[in-house]
Amino acid sequence: MRAKGQNGFRMFRCGMAGVQAVVARSDHRFARHTHDQYGIGVIESGAQKSASGRGPVEAGPGDVITVNPGEVHDGAPIGDDGRFWRMLYFDPDVITGAVADIRQGRPGDFEFADPVLRHPPHATTMRQLFTAMTAERAGTELRRQELLLTLLAEVLRETPEPKPVPRAIRAARERIDDDPAKAVSLADLAEPAGISQFQLLRAFDKATGLTPHAYLIQRRVQLARKLIVGGAGLAEAALASGFSDQSHMTRIFTRSFGLSPHLYAVSARPPQASGGPC
Repeated sequence: MRAKGQNGFRMFRCGMAGVQAVVARSDHRFARHTHDQYGIGVIESGAQKSASGRGPVEAGPGDVITVNPGEVHDGAPIGDDGRFWRMLYFDPDVITGAVADIRQGRPGDFEFADPVLRHPPHATTMRQLFTAMTAERAGTELRRQELLLTLLAEVLRETPEPKPVPRAIRAARERIDDDPAKAVSLADLAEPAGISQFQLLRAFDKATGLTPHAYLIQRRVQLARKLIVGGAGLAEAALASGFSDQSHMTRIFTRSFGLSPHLYAVSARPPQASGGPC
């Protein structure tokens, strides 16, 4: 099944659990947002610029692009023709499990160190992995596993230790993470830490790249995505993730993912017994 959304976004069902594939031909301008997944892809034509958590970047044809879970980023085309790219999004446990295997069980967090990789073999491996992930034919599981490990080993390099997040901000972020659907005020977040609401606002933005409200909205849209993938109806997902109504969720969802919740739901449905992805 392929779902076509605004500006030519398509989501493909993948043969590996915890993986989603997206192809886009688009001049869509993404506002600042986050994903709760790892993303890695390749730009096939056109170019884009973005502000990522790892600095401002530009990427063009043949460049591999990456995003880490929770990383604040945006994206806009360079020029009038938009850009064409393929992306794979991985649930965190898929990537961390593969990285632990590459490291032979050595513990440690993982982040993509480079937002753009300009090494042609990386793009070749990424294209092969995308093809294997979205292949209809049986017997490609081994190929998918091989290519995922190969690609991660190619791009893996140690990243510097991130700057520690102040305890007050960690606590505020965790309170939102624990229940994104629940209403929360600046006072609720600031008072337990013994700081003013303004101090909390400024420190939260500095540490995360988002204001508390913007962070809350991103956590809600990520929760909505998970509920939709799990089979929840759109109105149910909107209510359960804290949006005022379905139309509010749809606006935020489309702005973040490039396609509507309805098209996302269609693509996420399990294939019928009579056939696989088309």
